[in-house]
Amino acid sequence: MSESKRLFFAIELPDATRQEVVRWRAEHFPQDAGRPVAAANLHLTLAFLGEVSAEKQRALETLAGRIRQPGFTLQLDDAGQWLRSRVVWLGCRQSPRRLLQLADMLRAQASRSGCWQSPTPFHPHITLLRDASHAVTIPPPGFHWTFPVTEFVLYESQFAAGRLRYTALNRWTLKT
Repeated sequence: MSESKRLFFAIELPDATRQEVVRWRAEHFPQDAGRPVAAANLHLTLAFLGEVSAEKQRALETLAGRIRQPGFTLQLDDAGQWLRSRVVWLGCRQSPRRLLQLADMLRAQASRSGCWQSPTPFHPHITLLRDASHAVTIPPPGFHWTFPVTEFVLYESQFAAGRLRYTALNRWTLKT
């Protein structure tokens, strides 16, 4: 019997953007604001898949490989906090149509493959802080990072030795 893996599809941040976001987060949020997500783990989730068998993983990878969609430009220019889930996030004021289409396709494929999908609407974001137990001051508008999105990634989420680690398992290029 094969073991299942905890998987999700996501957009990876370019290294330079990731480092700029980490510096910005350190400058604008006090240490007691919440638990910072490790720089290596910063990503924008497209579809959370949950626990997936090896067989289902192969099927999802095949379906992901059939996606034919052009790349797009992502602009991170919004931030906020979800008090209920105790998360501080970075996102887009205006989500690119192609980002929403890609997430919709991946979430629909996951759902048809038997992976649980959240009933809440897709809100593209990068989690910056977890366990933010009190309201934090969100920096005023004016911050932004822009980068081209030319691929999406299947990640495995592993918790070991008290740390969460995301490992890229496969990548797909967005076609032009």
